[in-house]
Amino acid sequence: MTRKSLVLPAVAGLLISTLAACGGTDGSGSDGKTIVLGSTDRIEATKVAPAPLDPALAYDFASWSVLHNTFQTLMRLPRSGTEPIPDAAERCGFADRQSEQYRCTLRSGLKFSNGHDLTSEDVKFSLDRVLRIDDPNGTKSLLSNVDRIETPSAREIVIHLSQPDATFPSKLTTPAAAILDSEVYRGDALRKGWEMTGSGPYSAQTEVRNNRLTKVVFTKNPHYKGDLKPKADKAEMRFYDSTSTMEQALAKGDIDVVHRGFSPEQIDKLSKGEVEGVRLFESSGQGIRYLIFNTNAPVVKEKAVRQAIAHLVDRQALVRDVYKRTAEPLYSLIPTSITSHINSFHNEYGDPDPDAARSVLHDAGISTPVKLTLTYTTDHYGPETAAEFKELRKQLNDSGLFDITIKGYPWREYRPALIKRQFSASGVGWFPDFPDPDSYTAPFLTKDNWLNSPYRNSTIQDELIPETRQEAQRSLAEKDFQSIQNAVAEDVPYLPLWQGNTYVAARKNVIGAEYAFDSSTMLQLWELGKS
Repeated sequence: MTRKSLVLPAVAGLLISTLAACGGTDGSGSDGKTIVLGSTDRIEATKVAPAPLDPALAYDFASWSVLHNTFQTLMRLPRSGTEPIPDAAERCGFADRQSEQYRCTLRSGLKFSNGHDLTSEDVKFSLDRVLRIDDPNGTKSLLSNVDRIETPSAREIVIHLSQPDATFPSKLTTPAAAILDSEVYRGDALRKGWEMTGSGPYSAQTEVRNNRLTKVVFTKNPHYKGDLKPKADKAEMRFYDSTSTMEQALAKGDIDVVHRGFSPEQIDKLSKGEVEGVRLFESSGQGIRYLIFNTNAPVVKEKAVRQAIAHLVDRQALVRDVYKRTAEPLYSLIPTSITSHINSFHNEYGDPDPDAARSVLHDAGISTPVKLTLTYTTDHYGPETAAEFKELRKQLNDSGLFDITIKGYPWREYRPALIKRQFSASGVGWFPDFPDPDSYTAPFLTKDNWLNSPYRNSTIQDELIPETRQEAQRSLAEKDFQSIQNAVAEDVPYLPLWQGNTYVAARKNVIGAEYAFDSSTMLQLWELGKS
């Protein structure tokens, strides 16, 4: 999600497995029982994010990969598929036809990893806490339509919504709705540091250096009550500074699985079987990359400037030359793998056309070349990001219509600056909170959108999004979602660039890699084991 950074994880049920040459043995990093994962993600405590593993704040793919295996939620996504099923709950459902009152009954005997009882009061505490803390970088937007919560008994919860929302069960599968121990967490403040107390299938211990997470050790939670059956008693997640070091660790057998961070060149090497004893799993992904325009910034305030950029960007060149075909061009905020997708930007702007861009600027009376700085983060989405922005600069400047400068910032500075609207045009990545077109539209287009974009479209906000959320049969919302996509293509507050393919590399004795991620790309550690 931001949440939500690339290279992309696997989506179960869509995988193609390529077996590299057999051979090799597990190295000293794996004892034959522990499953070890490698990643180049950065999870760090900063001034603006002092509690990177607190569910009220954490809103990125890396942190959610940790939280999803440590905390329970009322609902979860199944091994494969998109329909939420009970997790901490025994049963849940809407109690009315308007999708405004959601009732759940908890499983009996639930406990946290510290042995404390888990009751409906902890559920109410946890959801209320996200709303009360209301961190600008946090997860409140996922629960913003919660009006009030009742707890008729120790096992019953009634959640009243301020407006109908058929997607609410899906939102309850996210770590934003993680159930916390009310005896441990404060209700009005973040839990700073690295400790976690949940009721999920694993408890977790962290290792930290210089305020940055270096390792998480997951151990089976003896108090866990639920349907999940971890294949490994113990799992580790190790964080590497470089992709080359991580590749060496995978080749030696020091790690068993890489779910994050390989470059396109490394993916190509793996696909050709050049890393002995390793399988590569590939699928089309759900993560996207796009530009966000600060529509209040003077240089891009005129819609014509944004439309001209839309006429000039060559997505095919980006995925071919920078990402080596590990990604696909994207012409909508909703990717091709999600229902309701249409190629709205291609329908509106077609292939790159400098003459059309020139006409748009001329008709709006805008002098050229337009001076504009494109900003990106240097350490959150992978080393290819800098090359991507050099290519974008070249494409726009070659037209003679723009004078583009690019500038990179570390994520700890970049994210707060985005929220404060300090940039005119910036690159961001996104993973869905849950597998529904709502997760690619509402977080960007509602008033409380996660990037604090100033863009407002009253038809989208007041009519189309509320109407889509009233449809329990999601296919019936398709027409409204298509209208949203077309409106975004017309106004260009965002410019979709590409959607990444998904890659997971696993040593040949690893089982369950095809189920390592659910349909919203959340890590399912319990599926991984060794043959």
